Amino acid sequence: MTKRSPVSPAPGPLEDYAESFDDLFGARAQRHGFRRYLEGLLLPAERNKTLTALANTEPVFGAQRREAQGLQWFLSESRWDPEEVNERRLELLLEEPTTAPDGDGVLVIDEHGDRKWGKHTAHVGRQWLANIGKTDNGVVSVSSLWADERVYWPVDFEPYTPSHHFEGGKGDPRFRTKLKMAEELVERAAQKNIPFRAVVADSFYGEDRQFKRSLAESGIGYVLALKRSHCWWHLEGTIGALWQAAEAAGWKGVQEPGGWEKVVRTFRDGHTERWWALEVEAGSYGTERAKRALVVTPDPATLPDLATWYLTTNLPAPGDRPEQETESGLAPASVAEVVRLYGLRMWVEQSYKQVKHVLGWSGYQVRSDVAIRRHWQLVCCAFSFCWWAHGRLPTEDAEQAEGDLPAGPAGGGKEQDAGVLAGGVEGGKGVAGTMDNAVALLEGVLRDAPAQGAKSAA
Repeated sequence: MTKRSPVSPAPGPLEDYAESFDDLFGARAQRHGFRRYLEGLLLPAERNKTLTALANTEPVFGAQRREAQGLQWFLSESRWDPEEVNERRLELLLEEPTTAPDGDGVLVIDEHGDRKWGKHTAHVGRQWLANIGKTDNGVVSVSSLWADERVYWPVDFEPYTPSHHFEGGKGDPRFRTKLKMAEELVERAAQKNIPFRAVVADSFYGEDRQFKRSLAESGIGYVLALKRSHCWWHLEGTIGALWQAAEAAGWKGVQEPGGWEKVVRTFRDGHTERWWALEVEAGSYGTERAKRALVVTPDPATLPDLATWYLTTNLPAPGDRPEQETESGLAPASVAEVVRLYGLRMWVEQSYKQVKHVLGWSGYQVRSDVAIRRHWQLVCCAFSFCWWAHGRLPTEDAEQAEGDLPAGPAGGGKEQDAGVLAGGVEGGKGVAGTMDNAVALLEGVLRDAPAQGAKSAA
C-alpha cells in the first residue's frame, strides 16, 4: 500500500481530531483542506467565516490567492462525501464518555433561515425565515439536535427546497415539506441508534397531526408545543381550548392552587424557580388517553405569553395502567418529567449562538447544493471538536470548567428538584471556553498566514 504524504498538522488537539477523518479523504489536498477549514472556523468570532477570511487573505483580490482557491476547490470541486464525514463525527461523539447520549436526553427538531441574495444559489427563495420573523429571500434548513442537561450537539440537517425549484411545483415527487423532512431526520437518528426519551419541537410541529401520528406509529415519544389558541370540537358550555382549561383550573393563589401542580425548575448556576403545571382533562386529552396536554407557566394568574408553554405528549401518565403502557411501548412520564424534557428544547437556541453565529453557519459563499452541505458539515465538525477537546482536559481543569459555566436555559430535574443545564456562550469554559482555548491553539495559523502585514486583511 502506498504511504500517504504528510500534511501540515493542525495546532494542538485539533490535529488529533482531524486524524480521525483522514481515511475519508483520498487526496493529500483534501486532508490539508479539512484542517485549514476547521482552523478558520475556530478563529475568533469577530472574523467573518467567508472563504477569504478562513484562508486569512484580503477579501477582494485575496480571493485569487492560492490559499483561498484551495479552500474553494475543497468545498466545491473535490470528491468527498459529507454524509461519511457526518457518520464519523457522530461515531466520535457516541464513543466519547463526556458526549455519549443516553435515554434521558431529547432529540430537538427545529428550523433556521438565513438571508441570501440572488436566484442562483441552491435552495434559495423568498420564504418565511423564522429566526428573523419575516418573509425574505433566503435559505432554510431543518435540523436535529441531541441534548440533555450535560451536553448538546447537532445530529443532522436538511436544506429545504422551495417548490419553485421543481418543474411540478408542490406536486413534484421530489418536493418535500419541512414537516416531512423532520420525520426523516427523526427516522435517521433512530437508525443511527442514538437514544432519546422524546422528540421535542415548537408549535409548528406540534400542531401538525401527521407529524405526531408518524412519531406515534414509530413508537417514538414526543413533547411538542401547541399554540395558545389550540382548540378542539366541543359542546357549547364545555371547555374547548387550552386557555379555557387553564382559566377553569381554580387558581386562587399559592395556598389554593386548584388543579395546578408545583414544579421546581433548576438552572445551571444553581438557582431554582417555582413554576406551575396543569394536566388538562378535556377533549381528546387526559391521563387516561393516548395524548396528554399540559399548560406550564410561572404565573397561573396571568399566563404570560412569552413564558407560558402549552404542550402535548404521547408519554403515558404514571399509574396502575400497565395495559396502556404496553400498548404505547413508552415509559410513563410524570408532569415534572414532561416539563424537564421540553425545557431541553431551549438548547437549540443556544446552539444557534455557537453553530449558527460564532462558527459561521451562514457564512458560505458558494451556490451548489453539495458545497453548502459540506460547509454546514464542517461547521458541525468544528462544534463537535470543542466538546471532544473539552472531554480531554485534565481532570482538575475539566471540573473547574464545569464549575465556572454560567447560567443557561431553564431545565428542571429528572424529578421536580433535580438536574441542571449546561452554560451559555459568553464567559464560560465549557464549549465556549474550549473555543477560546482553540483560538489560543490556532495563533500559529495567523503567524503563518498568507496575508501577513496586509492592512485590509479580513
